[in-house]
Amino acid sequence: MDNLNRRNFLKTTAIAGTALAAPAFVRRAAARTTTITIASLLGDDKPETKIWVKIRELVEAKLPGQFKFNIVKNGALGGEKEVAEGVRLGSIQASLSTVSSLSGWVPELQILDLPFLFRDADHVRRIVGGDVGTELKSKLQAQSFVVGDFINYGARHLLSKEPVTRPEQLRGKRIRVIQSPLHTKLWSAFGTVPIGIPITETYNALATGVADAMDLTKSAYAGFKLYEVVPYMTETGHIWASGVIYYSSTFWGGLNDEEKAVFQQASAEGAAYFNQLIVDDEVASVEVSLKNGGKLLKPEAFEDWQKGAQGVWDDFAPTVGGLDRIKAVQSS
Repeated sequence: MDNLNRRNFLKTTAIAGTALAAPAFVRRAAARTTTITIASLLGDDKPETKIWVKIRELVEAKLPGQFKFNIVKNGALGGEKEVAEGVRLGSIQASLSTVSSLSGWVPELQILDLPFLFRDADHVRRIVGGDVGTELKSKLQAQSFVVGDFINYGARHLLSKEPVTRPEQLRGKRIRVIQSPLHTKLWSAFGTVPIGIPITETYNALATGVADAMDLTKSAYAGFKLYEVVPYMTETGHIWASGVIYYSSTFWGGLNDEEKAVFQQASAEGAAYFNQLIVDDEVASVEVSLKNGGKLLKPEAFEDWQKGAQGVWDDFAPTVGGLDRIKAVQSS
């Protein structure tokens, strides 16, 4: 073979080799991209979905191309309990949840749900950012829920088909509650009949008369268009609805230390973003609700509301660490 033909042969062989190698490289790169299925109860315009868009952007900036976020919206993967089961099984990698819905696995979470315990959102944040929050994260991890950070959905208020401003007006009403012993106890104290119903089924339950009332945050009230079936909102603010950004322990266990640090930081920034979104969204949600027939009411005889809820503190004190701990949280 002369020199010219030899050079052509080598050049052709090199090009062919590169062409054959490229698909293998692409396949290896694609194999390193991990898909994360994330459950969101609401749509694109609500904080529950926007937070995951934010976390995705933060993760992508630090770990480009390594993770693909599959955000499944509008409760398509079920309510909070169903999603939590999916996270434990590893079929869902991440979501948000109220602590109420996770209290079946970690009963101590109910300290964050005690009625009329917290003064405002800053009070809640101080508690979850301290020793109480650290302990609860550890207990959740033991149940296969890895917490990125705590979030605040805002205060819960009473929603009803008829105007209610005093607790005695609730007697005999059927009220939808979160599937939690604490919430059942709270509304039983006011003479209602509590019914545990997943949030994704609540609209139909109220529309068909299965339930007469419920409680929820202002943001979710508009998000689920509940003003159409329970037009009255009484601003009781009885519980500050704490929640968590959480991941499947199976997913988390597959991350290396760098990836864990990135997701942890993204979750912390996402939590701060979410909390501000909720504040802004509550204002917009009230406007939407009022434009669509919703009506805001102020509670009367507020001390009677507080008195009716006081028994919940006594009943759940042994579960959450005792009355002394509850009072320490109250005065913090």
